[in-house]
Amino acid sequence: MQGKIALEEHFAIEATLGDSQVFGTHVWKDLRHRLLDIQDTRLGEMDKHGIEMMILSLNAPAIQAIHDVKSAIAVAKQANDVLAAEVRKRPGRFAAFAALPMQDPEAAAAELTRCVKELGMVGALVNGFSQIGTPDNVTYYDLPQYRAFWRTAEALDAPFYLHPRNPLPGWAKIYEGHEWMLGPNWAFAAETAVHGLRLIGSGLFDECPKLKIVLGHIGEGIPVYLWRIDNRNGWMKAPHKYAAKQGVAHYFRKHFHLTTSGNFDTPAMVNAMAVIGADRVMFSVDWPFEDVGEGAQWFDKADISEADRVKIGRSNAIKLFKLPLR
Repeated sequence: MQGKIALEEHFAIEATLGDSQVFGTHVWKDLRHRLLDIQDTRLGEMDKHGIEMMILSLNAPAIQAIHDVKSAIAVAKQANDVLAAEVRKRPGRFAAFAALPMQDPEAAAAELTRCVKELGMVGALVNGFSQIGTPDNVTYYDLPQYRAFWRTAEALDAPFYLHPRNPLPGWAKIYEGHEWMLGPNWAFAAETAVHGLRLIGSGLFDECPKLKIVLGHIGEGIPVYLWRIDNRNGWMKAPHKYAAKQGVAHYFRKHFHLTTSGNFDTPAMVNAMAVIGADRVMFSVDWPFEDVGEGAQWFDKADISEADRVKIGRSNAIKLFKLPLR
C-alpha cells in the first residue's frame, strides 16, 4: 500500500541519545545513526516501503527520566525546537509529537500549548511515568495534580501518546533473574497497560470526555483482557471499586486509539479491530527499534479488507491528527 502514515517513529538529540544505548553495543553504531538521522536514511526507508509521512517523537525514557525539574523543562523545549525545525524542511513527509516535562504539570501544559499553537505539532508523546526531584520518585498521571494538564490537552484537541518505559530497578523485583522480560519483551507492555488502566479508573475521562489517548504495540495487551477486567470488577454484582462511572471497556473504546508499532501480528491486529473498531487502529513501525521494511511488508499483505487497510494505514491518522493530507 502506498501513502501509509506511521506514527510511533523516534529520533534523538544528543542530550537524550544515550538513553537508547541499553539495546547493546552490537547494534549501537547503526541505531545511533538512525536516531540522529531524519532527512536521509529514514526518508529513504519511507520511500522504499510506501510510507508518505512519519509523525516523529523523542526516544525513551528521555524527558521522563530527568528528575531535575528545571533540566527536564529545558531539554523538552530543546528537543521540540529541534524537531520542529526538521519538520519544517519537509512538512509533507513529517509531523511531530511534543516531548513534555510532566514533572511539572503546569510547565507541561504550557509546553504542549506552545508546541501545538506555535510549532504546529499534532499531539504529544510521553514516555510513561516521570521521576520528579529524586531518581526514585515515580509519578503517574492519574494523580489529581495532573487534572489541569489533561484539561489543557482536551481543550487543544491534542492526542496524547502514552509510550512505554521500563520500571525502575527498585520496582522491578518481579523480573529478578529473568531480565530477558524487561523492555519490549514484556515489561514495556505491562508497565504501560497499568498506567493506561490507572487513567481509566481515576475518573479522568468523566471529567475530560473528549480526551484522546494513543497506545502502541496494538494496545499493550489490554484489548484481549477487556472482557475479563469488567467481568471480574462486577463479579457477584459487586460495585466496582474505582472512581470512574463506567466500565473499563466503555472508556477504552471511546477514548483510546491503538497503533501496530512493533507488533506485526495479524491475529493481534484483527482482535484489536474486533474489540475497538477498525476506525481506532493505525499503522506504525517503531523505527529505529523495528525495521520499516518488515512492518510495511507485513501490513501490506495482512489478511484484512482493502477498506480497512486504507483506514488503518492512512485515513484514521489523517482524521485523528488533522494532517494536511488528502
